[in-house]
Amino acid sequence: MLINHTALSNSHSPLRLNVGFLIGQTIGYSREFPFDIARVVLSPDLEVTQLTGVARLTRTPQSLLAQIKMQAFVTAECVRCLIHFQQPLAVDFTELYAFTKRAADEIELILPEDGHIDLEPLVREYMLLEVPIKPLCKPECKGLCPVCGGNLNEVTCNHGAAPVDSRLDALRSLLDKKD
Repeated sequence: MLINHTALSNSHSPLRLNVGFLIGQTIGYSREFPFDIARVVLSPDLEVTQLTGVARLTRTPQSLLAQIKMQAFVTAECVRCLIHFQQPLAVDFTELYAFTKRAADEIELILPEDGHIDLEPLVREYMLLEVPIKPLCKPECKGLCPVCGGNLNEVTCNHGAAPVDSRLDALRSLLDKKD
């Protein structure tokens, strides 16, 4: 199996690849497209930085097999302390691009007539799946002080016991009688 490396030079659409030449290659021929992009907006709403990785496309009898491995960072807000931090994301997925609509019955993606495929929608979907629902700046994040709102990762608050609402005094008296 022959493998070639091709650098990307399309800065306008850095995830758009010219793969038309692969159609005429022998079955099993592969080409790798490395990615090293400082910042890219995956339309319409996902901005990632330091996008690196590789897309390996292999000629099969009726399609192109795309194997994608990428890493990037997205700005996230910690759910505990509310600071913004760089959340790492990593994706590893495989998709098929059929040569014809007839071959695409089982395959959702069809290779466009111009021989260019745009990985942006797929990379966006897979990256969004990797964004945690509750991002944490670090696993041991202490969060915010419930009294003064200070970031407990940066300050130590010496607040006494939190004042109890005076409306609950009647309930407290019941607890005191129980003892």
